[in-house]
Amino acid sequence: MKVLLVKMSSLGDVFHALPAVQDAYQQVPNLEIHWLVEEAFADIPNWHPAVTKVIPIAWRRWRKNLSSADVRAEMKAFYQDLRSTEYDIVLDAQCLIKSAAVTRMAKGPRYGLDKQSCREPLAAMAYQFPQAVAKGQHAIPRVRQLLSQVLDYQIPDTFSYGIDRSRWQRPEMEGGYEGDYWLFLHGTTWDTKLWSESYWVELSKLVVASDRRVVLPWGNDEEKSRAERIANKINGVEVLPKMGLNALNAYLAHAQAVIGVDTGLSHVVAALEVPSVAIYGATDAVLTGVLGPKVEVLSSGLECAPCLNKQCTHPDRNDGNPAQPPCYRSISPPRVFEAALAKLEA
Repeated sequence: MKVLLVKMSSLGDVFHALPAVQDAYQQVPNLEIHWLVEEAFADIPNWHPAVTKVIPIAWRRWRKNLSSADVRAEMKAFYQDLRSTEYDIVLDAQCLIKSAAVTRMAKGPRYGLDKQSCREPLAAMAYQFPQAVAKGQHAIPRVRQLLSQVLDYQIPDTFSYGIDRSRWQRPEMEGGYEGDYWLFLHGTTWDTKLWSESYWVELSKLVVASDRRVVLPWGNDEEKSRAERIANKINGVEVLPKMGLNALNAYLAHAQAVIGVDTGLSHVVAALEVPSVAIYGATDAVLTGVLGPKVEVLSSGLECAPCLNKQCTHPDRNDGNPAQPPCYRSISPPRVFEAALAKLEA
């Protein structure tokens, strides 16, 4: 059976689909999946053995310059590639208007969520066989239910992302270090999702004192400066060079533990099934947060959390440490350290 899976973006959304792909891979004989995904994430579907072809789409880039002749030529080539295959099933697992429009272009019977189940109900008009999947659930079980209904199999009691960590070799570390290390995903998009820099320093001291090293990746100048400030305060903290996702995955896959905030890379860690702690304060982990057998999610218990605000408005925000939003004060470095140790022992 040849299936086109449409799951374009974002990074977290792409990883949310992998447990469903693993279910189908285990349950459906002779399954072959082609995955249509944003070009920035095109490497990820190839990590799963059920995916035999990746079809990159550059909509995020194209929409900025639709009048360009080069862009129009790329769009034409994409359309011709998409139309070159007849599928047994075309399945939109994103169910947004943009993904529904792309699904409508493909050859084959079209499936997706019905209008009561879609986040954008108009998307359901593109599907010949709309499916009902209850809202109010985390994205991962919703996608698992969607695929199981379309492909007609029972969902297993346990889940896995189906990614083999051994495909990445342990990277060479500074000074030839070969011991255990913890990796900190300290960068994210909103200020209200950041855990305090002073907390990262305190946690680094706890990790180094336990005879482990700390490794700090970064993706922009602000994150690089933060990583360097932390490393300058403590011996045993290594700042990595800037690198792409595949190179960083080698460090993630071989870490003894990973500590992260609400960021797309925390979903990568969950998929690799590395023991990890994910820290949530201003944002909500219930519907789209990090989920996996090796992940411990620590969420704020503050009455206003999750506020989903990019700027903190809590009346105590300027008390104590002004750089620390109040919702993270209960998620202290010792608490995070103990939670990570518990995941190692589980």
